[in-house]
Amino acid sequence: MSDPIAAYLQWKKQGGDLRAKAKQAMEARFRELLTEAVHLAEEYRSDFGAALTPPAVVTSFKFKAGAKKAVKKAAVPVKVAAPAPPAPAKADPKIAALQKQLAGAKKKLDTAKAKGASTKNLEDRVYELEDDLRLATHAG
Repeated sequence: MSDPIAAYLQWKKQGGDLRAKAKQAMEARFRELLTEAVHLAEEYRSDFGAALTPPAVVTSFKFKAGAKKAVKKAAVPVKVAAPAPPAPAKADPKIAALQKQLAGAKKKLDTAKAKGASTKNLEDRVYELEDDLRLATHAG
């Protein structure tokens, strides 16, 4: 009677080993694909000046430009967003903050225009941020 039990235990151990190897291989492939996607997005942004938009099912992805590891564990389903534009080599923190605020304001403005909502306040905010950014770059 020990023969079928031993065979079953051996099969179960091999299945566990195979499962662990498959898990590692899938995780490695996932990281490779995300890294490749980040490189493509950066190249697209540098060549064409606009960020790539991810598919509709992908809604969130955290990316730090220049970071060695750009992969974050995410809840199911995997969510990816366009990576933030990389900052200049020697960026003033004030200028970087203004650029970030300006990008967010422009995104809100585009969303409001697409919905057909009132955009006067958002246009004013974009104008103010552009003006502040212009002053900050000329002052520094």
